[in-house]
Amino acid sequence: MAGINITPDAQGKVRDLYDLGDQLLFVASDRISAFDYILQDEIPYKGQVLTQLSRFWFELLDGVVENHLISMDVEDLPEKFQPYSDYLKGRFMLVKKAQMFPVECIVRGYLAGSGLKEYQQQGTVCGIALPAGLENSSKLPEPIFTPSTKAEIGLHDENISFERCAQIIGQEDAEALRDLALKVYTTAADHAASRGIIVADTKFEFGRIDGKIVLADEVLTPDSSRFWPGDLYQVGKSQPSFDKQFVRDWLTANWDKDSGTQPPRLPQEIIEKTSEKYIQAYETITGRTFEY
Repeated sequence: MAGINITPDAQGKVRDLYDLGDQLLFVASDRISAFDYILQDEIPYKGQVLTQLSRFWFELLDGVVENHLISMDVEDLPEKFQPYSDYLKGRFMLVKKAQMFPVECIVRGYLAGSGLKEYQQQGTVCGIALPAGLENSSKLPEPIFTPSTKAEIGLHDENISFERCAQIIGQEDAEALRDLALKVYTTAADHAASRGIIVADTKFEFGRIDGKIVLADEVLTPDSSRFWPGDLYQVGKSQPSFDKQFVRDWLTANWDKDSGTQPPRLPQEIIEKTSEKYIQAYETITGRTFEY
């Protein structure tokens, strides 16, 4: 398992974070999580895809929202990280520290996942009433903002109402995040559509730097979004995808996630196919050749 021999100051399911004083070093590993488990097998090149796709979106969204990125150049790595530059190239971001909002900003443009289940039972998604007659993968009349709490590793994020979001972070900030998240989603979804990809839903994280709200963490990646191929889109059924839904589907078919047991090892074929899907998502969205 490749990596660097420096203990991170904080660790998420995928990313390792190093505190550099007024900056942070984000390192995206090749770990993959599903159903709140970090799987035993890694997905080759996944960390580079997440990081390089995030950089693409930061550039595209310049003018829509500011972000926390400082540099992805290995020359800018602190001296103690330089010996690991071959591993870190393409998978790290030097970022400004931000005061992060304690909510996930989810925008849904299509009916899928937990939203579909709730709609089928109650006619709502995260408490938002939707028209009758929608089906699996239906496009919503307009994108909706459905925030959630941020859970610790191994626990579920909890969907919350806009009102609850406002109680947590304040009415003014909740309205600002909602409006910004919808604007960012619409801008990105329009670009992706021009490249033949539907962004069914996605998750943003925002923070504040020097009083300004900025886009932070990873952005519009296969880990944080549902990407569907537009040419295969068909209402009424689950869609093929460019994201980790491929791994979730295999696990669902081969493991009882309610059994309390650890997820099984992924077959080599699933590992390789997932890596291909992540790279394909990058190349399709950006129009660029992925640099290994």
